Amino acid sequence: MSLFKNIFSSKKKESLDKGLEKSKTSFLSKLGKAVAGKSKVDDDVLDNLEEVLVTSDVGVATTLKVIDRIEARVAKDKYMGTEELNKILREEIAALLSETNLGEETEFTIPKDKKPYVIMVVGVNGVGKTTTIGKLAYQFKKQGLKVVLGAADTFRAAAIDQLEVWAERVAIPIVKQQMGSDPASVAFDTLSSAVTQDADVVIIDTAGRLHNKINLMNELTKVKRVMQKVVEDTPHDVLLVLDGSTGQNAFEQAKEFTKATEVTALAVTKLDGTAKGGVVIGISDQFQIPVKYIGVGEGIEDLQVFNKYEFVDSFFNTTS
Repeated sequence: MSLFKNIFSSKKKESLDKGLEKSKTSFLSKLGKAVAGKSKVDDDVLDNLEEVLVTSDVGVATTLKVIDRIEARVAKDKYMGTEELNKILREEIAALLSETNLGEETEFTIPKDKKPYVIMVVGVNGVGKTTTIGKLAYQFKKQGLKVVLGAADTFRAAAIDQLEVWAERVAIPIVKQQMGSDPASVAFDTLSSAVTQDADVVIIDTAGRLHNKINLMNELTKVKRVMQKVVEDTPHDVLLVLDGSTGQNAFEQAKEFTKATEVTALAVTKLDGTAKGGVVIGISDQFQIPVKYIGVGEGIEDLQVFNKYEFVDSFFNTTS
């Protein structure tokens, strides 16, 4: 039975295909060179494939897992032609991601017994954090949910202004204070306002500074503690936003933020402008934290729920 199911709308799939075009073209070009002149998958081809995966930002640890799986299939099948390699890669990577990140679509589901449902968003400056928040808020509003935004990244005036622009665009309320205000105070006011408004979802933006991890950890811990004075057990989710175009640097950011706070979900942005889309495969495999969303374009609909099967299908698709 095929792992690849036609569960996306054709419009979303087209957007995904287009967003991954640079990554796919780069990967298939490297793969073509790796098997040039070879009819059989042998040790040389596997060595070349390992280099292709690593240079496509899949990451060393995940690459070695993939190579091990393909070696096992080669040993079992005795003869595997290089023309089958793309298909085998698709199947083995999808199977690998299924083992480490169960389920197909991983979007946030908002339980009715947790109201408001609080999502704290973290990530370094410039990764597309504010844009992700705006697009996520739009998706929630489309589902008929009442959303409130909290501008707790008070370190930069631009962060407050950008979030306000998104709040106006999506037509949802925002709670903010002046630049330099206490982020925890903003979070407290946001949750208090959300409770008063009987909101379904609260999304809290936070400062994206990594140069001092101790300060970052202390700040995020304080924000959490103050929010819990208004709504117990918050935040319900901590979403880390990573810039896919930075390749291996995204891995490093994920490592640092998972040390600083308990991250429960990931979003990988800016995949449409880069050939480094393989980073999603590695991050999804390595961190045991679900990749919930990927950014594949600038449009408000281009923050897509991450579906591993559709992603792998688009990444390795040779028919378009």
